[in-house]
Amino acid sequence: MAERTVGQALMDRGLITPDQLAWAIAAQGRTGSRLGAILVAAGLVKRRALYETLAANWEVPFVDVTAEPLDPGLLALADGQRLAREGWIPLRRNEDGTVLVASCERPTAERRWAIETTVGAPIMLAATTDWDIVQGVRRGYYPMVQDQAALGLWRRAEHQSGRKVLTRQQQAIAGVSFGIVLVALVFAFRQTVVVASAVASLAFLACVLFKFVVAMSGARHENDHGVTDEEVAALRDDELPSYTILVPVYREANVVADLIGNLSLLDYPAEKLEILLLMEPDDTETIQAARAAHPPETMTILIVPEGGPKTKPKACNVGMFFARGDFLVIYDAEDRPESDQLKKAVIAFERGGDDLVCVQAALNYWNDDENVLTRMFTLEYSYWFDYMLPGLDALRLPIPLGGTSNHFRTDTLRRLGGWDPYNVTEDADLGIRASALGYRVGVVNSTTFEEANCATGNWIRQRSRWIKGYMQTFLVHLRHPVTLTREAGLRQTAAFALLVGGTPLTFLLVPPLYTLFLVSLLLPSAALSSFFPGWVLTVSLFNLLIGTGLMVYLSMMGAFKRRRYQLVPWAMLNPLYWILHSIAAYKAVWQLMTKPHYWEKTEHGISSHHPAEGNPVEARVMVA
Repeated sequence: MAERTVGQALMDRGLITPDQLAWAIAAQGRTGSRLGAILVAAGLVKRRALYETLAANWEVPFVDVTAEPLDPGLLALADGQRLAREGWIPLRRNEDGTVLVASCERPTAERRWAIETTVGAPIMLAATTDWDIVQGVRRGYYPMVQDQAALGLWRRAEHQSGRKVLTRQQQAIAGVSFGIVLVALVFAFRQTVVVASAVASLAFLACVLFKFVVAMSGARHENDHGVTDEEVAALRDDELPSYTILVPVYREANVVADLIGNLSLLDYPAEKLEILLLMEPDDTETIQAARAAHPPETMTILIVPEGGPKTKPKACNVGMFFARGDFLVIYDAEDRPESDQLKKAVIAFERGGDDLVCVQAALNYWNDDENVLTRMFTLEYSYWFDYMLPGLDALRLPIPLGGTSNHFRTDTLRRLGGWDPYNVTEDADLGIRASALGYRVGVVNSTTFEEANCATGNWIRQRSRWIKGYMQTFLVHLRHPVTLTREAGLRQTAAFALLVGGTPLTFLLVPPLYTLFLVSLLLPSAALSSFFPGWVLTVSLFNLLIGTGLMVYLSMMGAFKRRRYQLVPWAMLNPLYWILHSIAAYKAVWQLMTKPHYWEKTEHGISSHHPAEGNPVEARVMVA
């Protein structure tokens, strides 16, 4: 029956008023969406009431899938991901030989034929809600969803998975290398230390210079026009694609209500949004807090199947399994994306071509002036997302994604295999994997504001996980260096090595280089030169000073672009900030050997500031 009839039926039942129906019809004209979806998204009709009305219009019974037993034999006839996407699920065989099938879509002849072909028997259709279909698939395909989320990438491409830290070949190379260094230290201690010092110094400078060159490229393109406000305003709602928003949440009871409020501010037709809150079954406090916040009907609480590893990427893989949007984005629990970010991403994809699989929005902080740590964190993010990533994009080099505000083409994301649940920096890994497989990752001129880590211990836990993930990503993608170079190209491979491998290396080299610098100040030059040749000492100290100076300069650039001028002097503390990075890096090395897949939780909602106290509008003007 026509959608107008559905509206009339809802009004006849007293579920909506004539004015509400008139408003919904007008909205349908603007967006091209279904009338029922518009009413549900606006909170005017409950989801169940809508589908009970549809069942009456379709002249089929309504069934509550959550209360129905599921037949494993029938479920084995179909793919769970297909059922979630198409909106139907087989329930049981009736005595007359027909199969009872619940559907959230109109029972057309074509649909009936397609379902009967799949189940191999005549069917009796019943109506249910789209939410019930998701919950039914989750329940009926529980082991498969868990297995695919945890092991899907490893089964399809074992060499791309971080489930194993080192392959046998890598173990052999590492063992031989360690043995050579040990023998060299025993028989030529001084010469080995001298060579190691020179190599470390040059490697440090090479990594810093690479970042400087890339950031300068980003600076040269900072006046290039990104997606403009005029382009966003010109978008027609009826041309916008459907969007899935994944929000993995764990132990975030104190911020989940703010999360729901932040997502409600997105400027996008609500009926075209599918918001999946991904929660762990043991996190009852956050689940209860989410339900108590009365989330809108467009938001679904999806409980992630139990089983290891208990990581954010595994939860995201579960969300990807059920996602029905043409595009998909990840947000963290504390995120405040700019309201037009989804629309800007749509335009960026239209411009980018079919090989553009992902666009990364910038990340920044609303509590930048809380303490010294938040100031340094904000300087770092401003340089990274406003200069470094745009520079990588301009040079067409691999982009390691940030942990949030990654916008994907959903189908292409599935072809990539989703996220690696065994990599604790799954976002960076996915960005590199996409580049290695011939896809492109870009950036979009929109910002998501987060809570900067204001506690040192919490910061070190978070940063050690990030650095460990970079190490995992480096080891995974260099398992077959010849293949990687052939497929991605020498330029891309070198950039990957300098960025993903060089970043942890730089932090690990800071303590020995700082120590050498301090020793050179304290000891007489003659004593030091008796061990180190003069040229080695000169080069090492020069590289350290130049490298440190360049990073201070880049930090200042980020503050200037964001018009946060009060942060500029704090960039001088960058050398001390690097010491914190070094502590996190050495902790990451230890955990890579002892607990490679352990996901250290970062606490959110601990800031003494409130998001409303910040002024993200200024930053938005500069990024655009």
